Amino acid sequence: MTVAHEDPGRAALHLARAASFAPSPHNSQPWFFVEEGHDQGFEVHADTKRRMPLTDPNGREMVIACGAALLNVRIAVRRLGFQPVVDILPEPAEQGFLARVGFGAHVAATVEEELLARTVRQRHTHRGPFGPEAVPEGLLSDLRDQARAEGATLQVLDGSEKVRLLARLVNSAERADRVDLWRAEELAHRVGPDGVPVEVCRAHPDLTLLAGRDYLGLSRRRTVPEHSRGAGTGIVAVLCTPYDHRADWLLAGQALQRVLLYAAGHGVMAGFHTQPLERPHLREELRREVTAGRHPQMVLRLGRPPQIRSTRRRPVSEVLTRGPVPFRQ
Repeated sequence: MTVAHEDPGRAALHLARAASFAPSPHNSQPWFFVEEGHDQGFEVHADTKRRMPLTDPNGREMVIACGAALLNVRIAVRRLGFQPVVDILPEPAEQGFLARVGFGAHVAATVEEELLARTVRQRHTHRGPFGPEAVPEGLLSDLRDQARAEGATLQVLDGSEKVRLLARLVNSAERADRVDLWRAEELAHRVGPDGVPVEVCRAHPDLTLLAGRDYLGLSRRRTVPEHSRGAGTGIVAVLCTPYDHRADWLLAGQALQRVLLYAAGHGVMAGFHTQPLERPHLREELRREVTAGRHPQMVLRLGRPPQIRSTRRRPVSEVLTRGPVPFRQ
């Protein structure tokens, strides 16, 4: 979707730029934003035309991505010195209208909020093995607190048995995806200048315990033996919510982004492995066997990448418009 904007306010531009740096499935960036009046309010909408229908049929991952963008908006409002006033799912009949953000009382940003704001552009998704430097336990504890602050749970899997179980689920889903020609084609369409850059897909997807996405079909050309996998896996974690409704997906996105920004501020990035969450029977097994009944919303690895590579973002002219929205989602 391409939307036009007419002389947006400076605050709206600031918020839209920050929101656009959120993570999204395969860099699909499934959102657009609306300025209400002239810097009077800001809306976050899901751009359903950018959803990947085969891998995300009910839009759960799309909403999580928009939740991450919403967290960036909240942080950007704080950096301007205001408290964000957030209305979640303000119009239930409009499924794509996810949040409205207004400007509340003037309160200076805290040191932690400044840290999160500084890392909005620094945070990047990592694909492939991490470097050898470990993630400190103290930082992992802080990341759990960041998720908890948004109402979610970051479950760090520190036992080899659960890590192996999760790896089995991820690898099983990834194998199924690789032989599904329609899913493979949908994934291949996300590789390129406006999606996942080719250069970040060149590492073999089976080098870590949790199989990665095979964007380039590398697994068909070379097989990595089981005993050679595991180095550079990093810390394995699952982000969970108590419930599994649309509001919970939005909550999960905000919790995820808060975790990612705090981690990036300490030199730690994340890689994502959502394959089993896209197949209902595997997601249910993960919920039952790994997360103690909590609903898994994101599977991720945490570590220190050997290098950081950015992905292209849609220009503000494509994602920001003036209200009211002239069409229904």
